[in-house]
Amino acid sequence: MNGLERQLGERFGERLCVNWPLAPFTSFRIGGPADLLLTVESEEELCFAKAAANRNAVPVFSLGAGTNLVVSDRGIRGLVIRLGDGFRRIEIDGCNVTAGAAADFGVLVETVVERALAGLEFGEGIPGSVGGGLVMNAGAFGGEISPVVTRVHGVTLEGERRALAPEEVGFAYRRTHLPAGFAITRVDLELKPGCRESLRARVLEVRAKRALRQPRGVPNAGSIFKNPPGKFAGRLLEDAGLKGTRAGNAAFSERHANFIVNLGGATAEDVRALMETARERVRLMSGVTLEPEVRLVGEW
Repeated sequence: MNGLERQLGERFGERLCVNWPLAPFTSFRIGGPADLLLTVESEEELCFAKAAANRNAVPVFSLGAGTNLVVSDRGIRGLVIRLGDGFRRIEIDGCNVTAGAAADFGVLVETVVERALAGLEFGEGIPGSVGGGLVMNAGAFGGEISPVVTRVHGVTLEGERRALAPEEVGFAYRRTHLPAGFAITRVDLELKPGCRESLRARVLEVRAKRALRQPRGVPNAGSIFKNPPGKFAGRLLEDAGLKGTRAGNAAFSERHANFIVNLGGATAEDVRALMETARERVRLMSGVTLEPEVRLVGEW
């Protein structure tokens, strides 16, 4: 670790942070420190950092916008890499769109709708980055990102650039099966021509549904559990009486049972305890074992 810290410090200077808390970089506002935290601004920098970590046998975790995950109170060992503003660009050529992995998913939706391009309206209100949305095969209201993806660009565990075809990404319901250690840098999409006014109307419809159903103004990580086949996780949780249930300063939302909110000072252990309670109660009441949608990362 000391060797990697020295090498990265020489290259990146003050951009390399040591023993740095991760809570401010997550939507839950929960999480302990990273041994090393680095922000990179180009693919070249990302290749350098990943290759150096690989040579030093130091694990690397790619942290996007910090949504859809719970970082352990003990933090993450090794090197945590964040993508800087250099990865936020969105380029459009006809129906072909290239979005940087750090671009805001909502900004991408807004941008393509204004260009009268259809295929991402479902993504209105989905928090996080394009890269995170790709990793989770983000979807809602009957749509998901996988059908419009044509190529995924990134950097391998060894620090080499690579482009993946959709079949190499391994899309599944709210997940992908990317190669181990692969860090996404940008995504190519192919959308369809549409009517701008109709697309705007659909976005407003999705926005209204989210506002009605989901908690606002309080830290959370989005949906906690995946919907089981033919069922809704929120309904199962509500029927099990979990709305409002607390563990420490974390609680299931009173507005939507499939959201856990941070009431202020919640810990990762609070969240995990609530998830375990919910899974057991739903299993006993309905026979369904819920599968987490959020990822628990770090040292547990």
